[in-house]
Amino acid sequence: MSPDIALAAEGLRKEFAGYVALDGVSLQVQRGTIHALIGPNGAGKTTCFNLLTKFHVPTAGRILLNGRDVTDVSAPDVARLGLVRSFQISAIFPELTVLENVRIALQRARGNSFDFWRSSKILSLLNDRANALLADVGLESLGARRAGDLSYGRKRALEIATTLALDPDVLLLDEPTQGMGREDVSRVASLIERVAERRTVLMVEHNLGVVSSICHRVTVLARGRVLAEGDYHSVAGDPEVREAYIGVGHA
Repeated sequence: MSPDIALAAEGLRKEFAGYVALDGVSLQVQRGTIHALIGPNGAGKTTCFNLLTKFHVPTAGRILLNGRDVTDVSAPDVARLGLVRSFQISAIFPELTVLENVRIALQRARGNSFDFWRSSKILSLLNDRANALLADVGLESLGARRAGDLSYGRKRALEIATTLALDPDVLLLDEPTQGMGREDVSRVASLIERVAERRTVLMVEHNLGVVSSICHRVTVLARGRVLAEGDYHSVAGDPEVREAYIGVGHA
């Protein structure tokens, strides 16, 4: 496989009690790009994410990370190899400060048990790195703020900062702008572009405005299969894609 491919799936299939949720899906995510996985509800996008990050075991097919076959690697181990994901529901500690949330994530990244018993002086040694991560996501001035008091968009930005604390090579984002107003969508889209300057990003996203503006390549799923792939404009003009999304038949 080309060294330019950071993440690949080959013939992924997933069955649940006889129901085929994913059927022979193959894709290649080029290093240093933002790649979108889109499709109508029930297309298999989340199942694909769960297979790639080893939350589910594929019925058939292979997964390769930086050319290494990780099909049989556990979820924690594949994360340690550099493949990390976020989820649709923001996962933060609302009663802790923004800085404390990132500091906890940095402890997790060290691979040791959490250091709650250590003195605040020792824990403060993590502050420089935590503050740098907050700067990366535009939250550098909010470190002392209670995380639960942030706007929804900024909570998602904080979640991305805690994900970046694991220093991923490939970052999977599951619906990063879901439920956001226009201002937060714009802020998070810009954040994803900034994050992708040094990483590879694969994202499931329903907001096609975001997909068209920041994604280099798009894979469209429908009924568990790849329907189309290419840049946004080529897939948006595909009659089969239009039919899958809005029920417009072939001319």
